[in-house]
Amino acid sequence: MKNIVLFGPPGAGKGTQSAKIIEKYDLIHLSTGDLLRAEKAAGTELGLKAKEFMDKGDLVPDTVVIGMIDNKVKANPDANGFVFDGFPRTIAQAEALDNTLQQNGLSISKMIALEVENEELIKRLLERGKVSNRPDDQNEEIISNRIKVYNSETSPVANFYRQQDKFISIEGVGSIDEIFTSLCQVINQL
Repeated sequence: MKNIVLFGPPGAGKGTQSAKIIEKYDLIHLSTGDLLRAEKAAGTELGLKAKEFMDKGDLVPDTVVIGMIDNKVKANPDANGFVFDGFPRTIAQAEALDNTLQQNGLSISKMIALEVENEELIKRLLERGKVSNRPDDQNEEIISNRIKVYNSETSPVANFYRQQDKFISIEGVGSIDEIFTSLCQVINQL
């Protein structure tokens, strides 16, 4: 089973590459944003808890998010694996994810980080903002802050997986297909 954390700053191409990985390797996509919306829409107990926080504009606690991931893993016992996109974002989340997977007889196979320079990220996100209509992709100041938050709060998660010898970084600049080829070279070795 291949369980991959696809990692990188906003605009690195995680969403684009996740879709290609999922299709090629028949893996299940675990995006915490998608999970939160699905559980909320389904009216599950965890979804209702998440809704309480989301309706106030607060972050959903890790325990709720981990519970949703646990449900998704348990609901797919025959899966070829999972791609974690946008999660974990903190070391506490990485530890909780490892514990949850271990309870299900699983583990993270590899964290693959897409490395992209800040200037390129800003350019990509501003370009995406022209078609996405996402306000956070249209303001360079907000984009710069998102990258700063990633560098200070999220990037330390890489060291968590580096210490487990599960971290690898690849160049996230080039054509979509070139980057995907680099990802496949890593995934094929799992």
